[in-house]
Amino acid sequence: MLFRSTKYDIIDDFYEHTRDYRLFQTGAYYPPIDDLPRIAKYRRGRTIFNDYYSEAAYLGNHQVLQRAAKILADTPQAPQLDKLYIAVNLMDILLTKPADLMVGEPPSYESGKPDDSVEQQAINRTVENNDLNVLIHESVIGNGYRGDAWIETRYGYYDDFSALPETRIPENAETGPIIEHIRADYVFPETSRGNVKKFKAVNIAWVEWVETENDEKPFLNVKRHLPGYITYERFALHTPTINNEFGVPIQVFTIGERVPTGRETDVEETGVPVLLVDHAPYKSVDDDWKGISGIEKLESVLAAINDRITQIDYILWKHSDPTLYGPDLEGATGASQRFGGRYIPLTKDDATPGAITWNGQLDAAFKELDLLIGIVFQMSETPQWLFGTTMAADKGGTGTSHTDSSSIKARFMPIISKVKRIRVHYDKAIRNALWKAQLLENAANEGVAGFKPYTPVYPTINWKDGIPRDEKELAEIMQIRTGGKPTLDQHSAIKIESEVDDQKAQEIIDRIQADEERMNGTVDASVFNDGGGN
Repeated sequence: MLFRSTKYDIIDDFYEHTRDYRLFQTGAYYPPIDDLPRIAKYRRGRTIFNDYYSEAAYLGNHQVLQRAAKILADTPQAPQLDKLYIAVNLMDILLTKPADLMVGEPPSYESGKPDDSVEQQAINRTVENNDLNVLIHESVIGNGYRGDAWIETRYGYYDDFSALPETRIPENAETGPIIEHIRADYVFPETSRGNVKKFKAVNIAWVEWVETENDEKPFLNVKRHLPGYITYERFALHTPTINNEFGVPIQVFTIGERVPTGRETDVEETGVPVLLVDHAPYKSVDDDWKGISGIEKLESVLAAINDRITQIDYILWKHSDPTLYGPDLEGATGASQRFGGRYIPLTKDDATPGAITWNGQLDAAFKELDLLIGIVFQMSETPQWLFGTTMAADKGGTGTSHTDSSSIKARFMPIISKVKRIRVHYDKAIRNALWKAQLLENAANEGVAGFKPYTPVYPTINWKDGIPRDEKELAEIMQIRTGGKPTLDQHSAIKIESEVDDQKAQEIIDRIQADEERMNGTVDASVFNDGGGN
């Protein structure tokens, strides 16, 4: 924790900090004070991504992005602005599109060995059983508003049998390597000395509220990953206080006494000499392990967009119900006659009747709105026309005039480069997870009858860019480059076109050959050796 002379001091601290005490122990805080800014960033990003007005209001923090409401909080306009507030969720589509391009066309996971090899089948089995493409898609979206994603690899039951007694777990319950994501605000890594990008241990700590018929009590579960080992701890927690220093309310607990975990052993030997947790930042730099999200640099711009749209809406509401003035229309009954809005009675010597209007500078407001929306798309490295139309007058076109693949890729270059940058981190994390899954499977099944041991292979992932390819154009290019010679055998062509493995491709070829024999028949080669009877 950093100490300041006053709370207004700004400290650029690039020194290395090494703790000589346990991160989670009796008397400490959860979350640790140093991690509050990071966790607050995650929660602000999540609120902005989901629905930063209704959900934030539900959470009691309805002013995450309402600058105007804060400025005019003590004015008569405050209640009206609160009712007219419009939240434009641009970040939903801007953070979902990279995930679509990452795995919208599923990548292939290769061991470098034949499809019928034990190694390739093990990788295929792990990918399928864990719905790995879905995990990546969800993780990329969440990573966009957090900046950090964590993936844990373990071995166990694919289904959750915790609601059953251990003796009632079915004998045929399937076990295997499990790859799953972990909430980033539950993860507290310990960096290696001299290398802030490397971890010597990774703590996964979360609060569990245990409810009884009379009350509920909070407990802290701590799962500490070390190379080759996992340790488990559980602590009672005291009543939390609320910290609002970083823009969102965060419950801060004081850790109480240690209590039993309920496990047979609190130290688990994994049988794998590596950490079973992998980190995939959204964007990273070399002097900090924490990632950079796709929202944190845009919070003020997003707030300005919401305020500007709310202001425009407010002006239009005011113009639709103007205050009128004119001669006194007091009736015989004494009731004032009113038009759409308020009415100010005048005498016969006053000015001609009319309506009180206000020049709200709508043109300037719309121009600024266009600029702000353009800034969001520019900083998100995403062309507006990618979504089929444009919201602002950015002169970017619609992208429909480019039909060949090279032109489309050139127009997609900003978003493709962004996806490639994100992919670099996920490629390493997912390959690590698949390799560790093989290590765990071999370690867990050592000596088990019916299991065939194999040597774990560090896999490769063949990612696709998500951009439609012009297959005809590609074939014509290959024909020109090879002088008209074949560039693809029948087996590979079927495998690529049908997106199947070697075994399925061979089955298709065999059926094709059977069809040819049935249609054309077979000819005995000996007839060509017959001399014709002379």
